[in-house]
Formats: sequence, structure tokens, C-alpha cells
Amino acid sequence: MNSTQTAARSAPGFDAASPLARLFENIASVVLGKPEPIKLAVVALLAEGHVLIEDVPGVGKTLLARALASSIDCSFRRIQFTPDLLPSDILGSSVYHAGSGEFEFKPGPIFANVILADEINRTTPRTQSALLEAMSDSQVSVEGATHALTPPFIVLATQNPYEFEGTYVLPESQLDRFMIRVRMGYPDRSEERRVLTTHRGGEPVVELRPVLNGEDVRGLQQAVRRVRVEDAIADYLLEIVHASRQSDDLHVGVSTRGALTLYRAAQSLALVSGRDFVVPDDVKTLAVPVLAHRVVGKSFLQAGEFGAAEAIIRDIVDRIRVPS
Repeated sequence: MNSTQTAARSAPGFDAASPLARLFENIASVVLGKPEPIKLAVVALLAEGHVLIEDVPGVGKTLLARALASSIDCSFRRIQFTPDLLPSDILGSSVYHAGSGEFEFKPGPIFANVILADEINRTTPRTQSALLEAMSDSQVSVEGATHALTPPFIVLATQNPYEFEGTYVLPESQLDRFMIRVRMGYPDRSEERRVLTTHRGGEPVVELRPVLNGEDVRGLQQAVRRVRVEDAIADYLLEIVHASRQSDDLHVGVSTRGALTLYRAAQSLALVSGRDFVVPDDVKTLAVPVLAHRVVGKSFLQAGEFGAAEAIIRDIVDRIRVPS
């Protein structure tokens, strides 16, 4: 058994014959030594959420997004965010045809199943806001007309949180649309050695072939909604949410949307882990990646400083009694 197969089978709930095993193994074959970021991205996909992937350049942010997109047989668009990008460059616009004398809507790149919003913090807040309706309602409104987006629909955005020259802070409304925030981190030495070897002959991600189609993903998304959440688990989740609102360290706690997002993400993690019911560990595992970017602390008012928020959420989770 090679290391990629070992990684796939070591993930909870991934048996070799399942669609999730095929998806995880396909991504892990090029995103080496990153089982947790891969799992979180898959959790967001199945929970119909979006992912903010952040870290320093060169650690695999774009690679993770491309590998996920290449593993699903559906449409993919990469949008390179720059300061001069306009909302119409994302959503599309109406073009006048002289022959017919009518305007025809030309869809923009947002009309795809998987969107890579590369370096999302390099464009203006006005252009960033063009994504809000698409990410929350799976539709876009252009010139008074509403256009539905074809499911499955997921935005995978990347940003470097440590660079401020030529960047714009993501507003809270934009951050709130992301289900999960993922940090890639550096690979360990053995995996980095594998990277050197596997990239000798070119970029492995271009050789990836789809292992699921859109209908497969939709079926898994519907299965997530059927995962059971007992009342005690729901109350445990709400205890964490309400504790964030009462924390002396936070100006703004977790919203109701944040609570619902954590609920749905926990259902997805349970399915990924091979269960049809949520356990407290699902909520505990996801509390930081789902909630930390949704709160505003008193000691880190500058946006983008999530380290303190993570510590506060982690402390809240540690103090809440886990239901038996």
C-alpha cells in the first residue's frame, strides 16, 4: 500500500470502496501530507459551504483548490483577484447586439460549479461584495434580473494573511460567508521530500482525473442533511455559541448564521467519519475553523489577526461541559 492510500484509509470513515475514499485519495495524491486541510475542504463541499484557504505563499493553497476541482467532473473557473477587477468581471454583463436590437446577458466566471478565488484580498471591497449573494443564496442579480447558479457550487478562496501591501481587508460580511477557514502549514520533512520527487517531471495536479460527478456530490450533500443531531448535541453547540456572546474577550460573538453553519458542518464531518449521527467531538473539532473568523475580539481589532480569536474559541470550548 502506498502512502497516498495509507493517508486515505487512515482518515475516519474512508473505506476503500466509498466515493469519499476515492475523492480523498485523489486529492491526497497531489496535496501531500495535508490530511486535515483536505478533510476540512471536503467537509465544506458536502455541507454546501465555502472555504477560505490562507497561509504564506508556496504551501499549497491554490494546489488544494485545483486538486478538489479536478477530482469532480464539473465546471471550474479560476478568478485572479486584482485591484482593477470589477464586479462585472465576476458576475457578467449585458451585451447589446446590433442585429437584434436587444441586450443579451453574458455570464461571468461565477457561473461554474467550483470557483477558485485566488488572492481574494487583492481586490476592492466593492468587487469582493459581488460574491456575497452567490455565496449565500447560490444566485446572482445583474441589472434587475436574478440568475440561479447550478449546484453543486463552492467557492475556494485563497489569501496571504501576512502581506498588507496592495491588499484589502476582508469585511466581516465576506468572512461570514465562508463556512471554514483552513491553514495549510508547512509539510514535514518526509512529505516535502516527496514533493521534490513528484514535481520533478511537472505539475501532478494536471494529470488528475475526476472520481466523482456533480450528481455524486449532490447525493452526498443530501445525505449530510439526513445525519442525526440529538438535542443534547444541539444544546452543546448552542452553549459554545452563547458563551462567545458573553465572553469578556470578544466585542462580537457568534451569530445565528454561525451557529447554523457549525451545525451543518458537524453533520458533514459525521458523514465523512462514517457515521449517520453527530458526536460532541465533531463540534469540538470544527469549532475553531468554523467560528474563529466570525468573531471580533477586544485585543485584535485589526482584521486578519485570527490567532487570538482561535485561542479564545478554543478556551470557550474547553470550558463547556461535554454531554455524555
